[in-house]
Amino acid sequence: MRRLLAPNLRTRLTVFYSLLLVGALLLYAACVSVFFLHNLREEVDASIDRDLETVEGNLFIGSSGQIELNSHEGEADEDEPDRGYFLEVWDQEGSLLYRTGQLEGQALGQVPGSESARSHREAISSRLPSGMRVRMMTRPHHMPGGKSVFVRLAVSERPLWREFWEMVTVLGVGLPLIVIPIFVTGYFVASKALSPVDAMARRAAHITAEQLHERLEIRNPDDELGQLGTAFNATLARLENSFEQLRRFTADASHELRTPLTAIRSVGEVSLQKGGDNTYYRDIIGSMLEETNRLTRLVDSLLTMSRADAGRITLQMTAVSLLDLATEAASLLEVLAEEKEQTLHVEGTGLTLVNADRTILRQALVNLIDNAVKFSPMKGDIQIRVFEEGTEVVLEVRDSGPGISPEHQRKIFERFYRIDKARTRSEGGAGLGLSIAQWAVSVHRGTIEVKSEPGTGSIFRIRLPRLAATKSAAPPSSI
Repeated sequence: MRRLLAPNLRTRLTVFYSLLLVGALLLYAACVSVFFLHNLREEVDASIDRDLETVEGNLFIGSSGQIELNSHEGEADEDEPDRGYFLEVWDQEGSLLYRTGQLEGQALGQVPGSESARSHREAISSRLPSGMRVRMMTRPHHMPGGKSVFVRLAVSERPLWREFWEMVTVLGVGLPLIVIPIFVTGYFVASKALSPVDAMARRAAHITAEQLHERLEIRNPDDELGQLGTAFNATLARLENSFEQLRRFTADASHELRTPLTAIRSVGEVSLQKGGDNTYYRDIIGSMLEETNRLTRLVDSLLTMSRADAGRITLQMTAVSLLDLATEAASLLEVLAEEKEQTLHVEGTGLTLVNADRTILRQALVNLIDNAVKFSPMKGDIQIRVFEEGTEVVLEVRDSGPGISPEHQRKIFERFYRIDKARTRSEGGAGLGLSIAQWAVSVHRGTIEVKSEPGTGSIFRIRLPRLAATKSAAPPSSI
């Protein structure tokens, strides 16, 4: 019952287009019928006109002074009243002069002497008292000798209507004979056309979260259904990538969180077993606090990425000098650079302004500079340069580290990705800094890129839309 109330798409399409076809055929049949009836009447009217001319030529006044016919050929007879014509002749005063005997006293219409009858110069339809419908024409005629009369000629309309209804019957019988095969053919064609949709639906129904690598079969990628399948496959690819990232993120996050927690537990268990003086316990607590701080930074990074993915971070956009922001970020990492006897240089060509959230953009700069400090060697040199390039402001961080090979450059912005898997977490971090930097730059409608070759260091460039620039030069600064 539900299937009948809500049929499938192929049935709805077939019924819809069949109804359109039926409507079009009915309209066509109606127009043809009206046109056919009009032509039939024109033929009858032309026949009446010809017979009327013939009758007028056969009229004469007999010796008794009555109107007579030379020939009665063509008049209707009693056996076949539908064939032949009926004739009336009236004088100007409205007196009947002649009437066909088959009329049996029935008048064909109004008395021609009235004004209404005088206006009927064209053929009209009328109904006799006996019920017969006739088509008649009235016309004035001048008899030999100067006498004027009205000649009225009529024929039965039964042959006309019989022929008309025969044609309508043929159309009525032919219409279903046309529609039914078209309905069946349309249903077959719709089923054939929609069969790829059925196949894709059955295929999609079997795809689960563990089978996102499977794809729909596409027969013709150029038609609409093929484009639908291509879009669905692209969606599956995005879902597969998202699930893979989620699984990798969950596994990496669990591993990163487990490491400091294990270290804290191990240090605590060892200290409880050995025991010692205050200095020993202070060292133990310091080690635990160091792991706790590392765990806190990791959780803060994870929370930042989670909020960024959910779109729950509201930007507080203001005009920010990128040179000042770079100087501020470098000062935060000055202590780490001094521990490795590294030199930080910050320089710029002017007050380059961008429209940005100061806190979020500073975090991106801090992550880039921190990355440069970690991977640059002892007594290395790190250069931070801000300059204008067209309508953009460019911030460049150049380190003196070992460089990055091409196969790693495409992946370094992925979460938890580390080039050297053997590097300790205290040296290499959790692999979230560049991911956060890339997100922070992208929300400011900017781009971040890396240029590096093994053994020559790395250059990270941030490009942001320029808000304004002044011509007053700022002297280079160094930290």
